[in-house]
Amino acid sequence: MTYQNISYAVEDGLARLTLNRPDKLNSFTVAMHLEVHAALDAAAADPLVRALVLTGAGRGFCAGQDLSDRAVSAGVTGTEKPDLGESIAKYYGPLVLRLRAMPKPVVCAVNGVAAGAGANIALACDIVIAVETARFIQPFCNLGLVPDAGGTWFLPQLVGRSRAMGLALLGDTLSAEQAAHWGLIWKCVPAADFDAEVSTVARKLANGPTLGLARTKQAIDAAATSTLSEQLDRERDFQRELGYSQDYAEGVSAFTNKRPPQFTGC
Repeated sequence: MTYQNISYAVEDGLARLTLNRPDKLNSFTVAMHLEVHAALDAAAADPLVRALVLTGAGRGFCAGQDLSDRAVSAGVTGTEKPDLGESIAKYYGPLVLRLRAMPKPVVCAVNGVAAGAGANIALACDIVIAVETARFIQPFCNLGLVPDAGGTWFLPQLVGRSRAMGLALLGDTLSAEQAAHWGLIWKCVPAADFDAEVSTVARKLANGPTLGLARTKQAIDAAATSTLSEQLDRERDFQRELGYSQDYAEGVSAFTNKRPPQFTGC
């Protein structure tokens, strides 16, 4: 597939998806949504892909929705009002669920501002690494809207109700350093070390036991709505499955023989 709004490349087991509308701070249009979905489908289906990096081109990660495109794509003119719920149902909701369900680890490299839906799409990823100059903003309150793209779920889950309320109701800018301190993201990295850190983490995941990492994602996500008893049952079932995997046998062999494991992802 030829992409106009993103770039997508695979090398040595690692897929890299870059939002590529830098002149618009990589804000989402319908066309970009379709391309991102196609790339995620390709990454999920490709057995050679064992981890994915999501990032942005230029000075920002993603400024959320391109408001002018939303009106155009809805065919709205003059005083007509667009159905904002439609874009959530057709594009943002499925995108967030696709990222969470990806059977491979997803690293979000936040290379600059992450605002609105852009911030929450980053939070939908498994590990978020931000350059120290990045900023996270929930500006919905300035438009009379609620945080979308999963924002009302991710924020209290990650930082608690009090901080979630402050971010959502005030729309204040949160620095990458503070985001890491609060536990909103995994790590804040100096600009000089950013690319190397993202590469190191992504490469470690791509070389890891893919099935085991996928089941770990599923288990942790399920915990938010499960009882302890249900979670213990889930751990039992996953562990039973993984105990028969080639990667488990390789991990035990590597540990016993005091050598690095060579996982194959199955």
